[in-house]
Amino acid sequence: MPCNKPNHKPVSKPARQLLFSEALQHKRLTPTKINPQTLPPLNESTTISDKDQSTTMDRILQEITTVSRRIEGIDASITSLTLETKSMRSDIAGFQSRVTGLEQRMGSLETQINTSQEREQDFIYLRSKLTDMEERSRRDNIHVLGSPENEEGSDMQAFLTSTLPKMI
Repeated sequence: MPCNKPNHKPVSKPARQLLFSEALQHKRLTPTKINPQTLPPLNESTTISDKDQSTTMDRILQEITTVSRRIEGIDASITSLTLETKSMRSDIAGFQSRVTGLEQRMGSLETQINTSQEREQDFIYLRSKLTDMEERSRRDNIHVLGSPENEEGSDMQAFLTSTLPKMI
């Protein structure tokens, strides 16, 4: 179907597809939102003016420039993230070595605690044994309350025979 507008040239099929693609990007539409029945028929006789072509090309160039800037921004962000990731890896390696050192120290301290507890048990056992031995050694000795110390002399039996009846 020929166009009746003045200053229009027929547009080839690849150019129409490019224009359609540009229109989609400009309007931020997706192909699923477009109703094909509302589009004008695409045929070889569809024309577009030089001014419209120039404007379209300028818009395409602007979009390409915008996309290029966005890509550069994304590239800078990726570089920054890469550096941060390397820094974090370094920090994590440092933390891992610190944790390993702390685990070794903790193992050593646990061993020392176990040794100290064993020694404490040995000490308690030896103290009770010493107390028992001291008590057994005193069983042969009789302590009479109220009797003067060190007055028995060399003959204990004679001392007790003479002193015991007086005390009772």
